[in-house]
Amino acid sequence: MALSPVAAARFDVADEAMAGIMDAGFFLTGHRNYVPHEYPCRRAYAARFRDRRPDRVPGFVQAAGAAGWWLHPGADRVDLSGFWHRPTAVEARACSGLRLAEPASLRLRLATCGAAMLWVDGAEAAWLAPCTRNLDAGVDATVDLAAGDHAIEVWFADLCERDTRWWFQLAVCDGGDFRVVVPLPVDQARAAGLLEAMAGLRFERAAFDAEPVALSIARPLRHAVDMTVTVEPRFLHSEGAAGAATVPAGTARLPVGAAASLPADFRDYTVTLADGPFALSRRLGVEVAHAGRPAAAGLAARIDEVLAHAGAAAEPGPETALAQLACGRAGPHADAILAATLPPIDDCWDCADFLLVPLLWARIRHGDAIGARVREQIDRAVLGFRYWLDEPGNDVMWFFSENHALLFHACAYLAGGLLADATFARSGRCGRDQQAVGRARLVGWFDNFEACGMAEWNAAPYIPIDLLGLAALFALAPDPEIRARAGRAILRLVEWTALASYQGLTVASQGRSYEHSLRGPRSDELSGLARLLWGRGRLGAQHRALPLLALALRDHGLVLPAALARIALWDDPRELEWTHAQGEHRLAALYHCKARHWAMGSVAAYRPGGWGYQETVLQARIGDHPDAQIWINHPGERLVGGFGRPSYWAGNATLPRVHQYRALGVLRFDGHPETPDFTHAHVAEAAYDAVVDRGRRLLLRAGDGLALLQAGRPLRRIDRGPTAGIEARQEGRRGDWLVRLSDLATEGSLEAFDRRMAGLDLRDGGDGAIRVDDPVYGPVVMAADGTVGAEGRTLDPATWTLAGRARLSDGTDLVLPSQQGDRP
Repeated sequence: MALSPVAAARFDVADEAMAGIMDAGFFLTGHRNYVPHEYPCRRAYAARFRDRRPDRVPGFVQAAGAAGWWLHPGADRVDLSGFWHRPTAVEARACSGLRLAEPASLRLRLATCGAAMLWVDGAEAAWLAPCTRNLDAGVDATVDLAAGDHAIEVWFADLCERDTRWWFQLAVCDGGDFRVVVPLPVDQARAAGLLEAMAGLRFERAAFDAEPVALSIARPLRHAVDMTVTVEPRFLHSEGAAGAATVPAGTARLPVGAAASLPADFRDYTVTLADGPFALSRRLGVEVAHAGRPAAAGLAARIDEVLAHAGAAAEPGPETALAQLACGRAGPHADAILAATLPPIDDCWDCADFLLVPLLWARIRHGDAIGARVREQIDRAVLGFRYWLDEPGNDVMWFFSENHALLFHACAYLAGGLLADATFARSGRCGRDQQAVGRARLVGWFDNFEACGMAEWNAAPYIPIDLLGLAALFALAPDPEIRARAGRAILRLVEWTALASYQGLTVASQGRSYEHSLRGPRSDELSGLARLLWGRGRLGAQHRALPLLALALRDHGLVLPAALARIALWDDPRELEWTHAQGEHRLAALYHCKARHWAMGSVAAYRPGGWGYQETVLQARIGDHPDAQIWINHPGERLVGGFGRPSYWAGNATLPRVHQYRALGVLRFDGHPETPDFTHAHVAEAAYDAVVDRGRRLLLRAGDGLALLQAGRPLRRIDRGPTAGIEARQEGRRGDWLVRLSDLATEGSLEAFDRRMAGLDLRDGGDGAIRVDDPVYGPVVMAADGTVGAEGRTLDPATWTLAGRARLSDGTDLVLPSQQGDRP
């Protein structure tokens, strides 16, 4: 479809306090991914527009000309979703056309979450305005059309708050034969060539580890085009990098730049190919890593390494300035970084609490080294910030998840102590009272954490955010109880991270995940944490908690048990099996097993058949290559690189039934009817030394690790487009998957592993159970309630506890540091 420019404007309402508390289970969605928490701006928007016919007229696109085109292969909707830190009202128009060979009566269905109107040949055909954040509705319309061409136009609008699904879908449900015709400013052959190029566009590698970064297309370009590549900005930053080039005809490889010139991070890259006035864009994600060197020997040297890395960040944030100040590098550069941090805090952007924690640390510990003018600006921002729901505001800051709640309470506590005699504008409290309120809420947060752990279990994006707040409290809290509880929480999080680590990389079920946290293992902050603490991993461009944790270790007496290194970098001939449960009412029963050359983690009996959000239910790794990892999911949307929660790779539209026993994992999907009609596995084939395709079985070797990935129906390895070489797809919403891991020392070769596992399959175990006859474990019977019986023992998720149990394959228990009374 041809698209108009997007009209966007802030949607501010009068400041208003809200009611509510931390909701650790907000993502336990009863219907699709709808989250019920509603802000005043949404209520105001709905009062004006919900269920009211929009006052709009057709003709904008035709009169003004198209600003762009939506021609995404495989996408089933026009989707302009994204992330907005402030409430923003948006609207746009799209036009297309239908060509009928003979008269017909067509039934059309228009769907959206916000508001939309449909015109056919300039006559209004339908409208709807549910105006419900991220929850769509639809309306049907029947139109009688003569043979020939007919103009279709759609106006669509919404209020964008944080992650917002701004899209519309227009489908022909039944009627006569038709063709879609789109008005284009170039001839059909040239347009088709550009569309074909965009459909086959992908990054040359699944990830770039210091190699030159380049894109490739399935077939060489038929005509010369202009290419623009924009590196989308880092979260909470407003600027990205861009490059442009003319690409001659016959080109199939499109250079982007040297890895060292691009962020060491998983980023979205918006690629635009233009043939004169006709341009198509596509957003693709990829990880770029800079040439790495071994971690420094000894914790003290690695602390210095982390602080130097953070202090020299190419995209600086408040933690950059903090690292500079803590290393004696005060001056105009650090002041400028701190000053640049303030606008999102002053304006109460969503996630501004991520910025305020290191800013407060810098102000509390190094205030005298900050220029007087900047120090005054910081104090004004601190006094004007909104610290919780019950303080008035018109923002869309997210208060409900446990990581945000911790930071808000920590900020209130620390800011109140810093400015004890001043008045905080939104609460009207003096600093001492603000500190007392923050402290009381922190006590409640610690009570919940110590009893339940994390509802966002093992979440690679959110463990660093929790560590950010906990490190600040450990270093800065004037109250010994708060400091001690923060230290114990740090130990617990780091211990869980060590148990769920494989050679410095996360391998576990995760309560919330994103494509960037799954597909960016080198630059993920937990990789940096492993490097800091255990000498294995990489330092990426993003570092929320790492410099603060380094300072807590260097300057504030934080000590973490050395025994965690052995657990994190497991090199024992025995397997380590770990069972535990996290979340309220033991929401997530978690199972992990790892050996020298493989690891796998999963969640047992977790809402099978329910609507998913961002949960990754099973993940496996083999060998030493960072990309030799497997996870399997039912995508939440068809658009690769979209903003859905769940998205294409992160989370599940429908949660599967999941079982694991040691190196054997089983998933059974039964997807909801309106969801994508396939499930798929992420398999970056270039990371493996061998890939053997057996139809519905893939055999993989990476280093000394071996893996069998098996589906209930034939697997299709995607070989074209953005997921070429990384996706193995099983058609249908119903489907079984099996993962079996091993190593060369056990099997001798990949071929021998193939032969030994040839009879491995899912069978009926009676009473709803699944049975797998494993050549090593014997009969493995997996009951519908999550229990697993094998090798004369029973794993029962209902008995797993927060404290957990670590068991070695020789039958002995591994006593964890947290169980030995070790404390920071």
